[in-house]
Amino acid sequence: MYQQMIFVNLPVSDVDTSKKFFTELGYTINPQFSTDDCACVVISDTIIAMMLSKQRYADFTKKQIVDATKGSEVLLCLSAESRAKVDELVDRAIAVGGSSTGDTQDQGFMYGRSFDDPDGHSWEVVWMDPAAVQG
Repeated sequence: MYQQMIFVNLPVSDVDTSKKFFTELGYTINPQFSTDDCACVVISDTIIAMMLSKQRYADFTKKQIVDATKGSEVLLCLSAESRAKVDELVDRAIAVGGSSTGDTQDQGFMYGRSFDDPDGHSWEVVWMDPAAVQG
């Protein structure tokens, strides 16, 4: 069965800072698709985040690049296997240069927290009770 993938492309101020940040979160960099202008961050088998220098990002669009510290164009959400894994990833992100954003969302069957990466891109990490999803 074909597994559709998503490649999220984000403009960044410093590719090396992005590489360091995401590897410290436990993700890997695929060197085959990384250059001085781009870091290919492997989040899972089907999720890839391409951290592109602003100059390289501009090669793909004629639109103005949003300063993610001042405006928002996308909210990125990752699932987690447990509440503890939500806390672990968000706490690690804050410890290695990210910043906490928003309030903890605890609805019993769903739990989530958020952080901004060093460029201001917003990432939410969410756990949902599998029984609640099925029912």
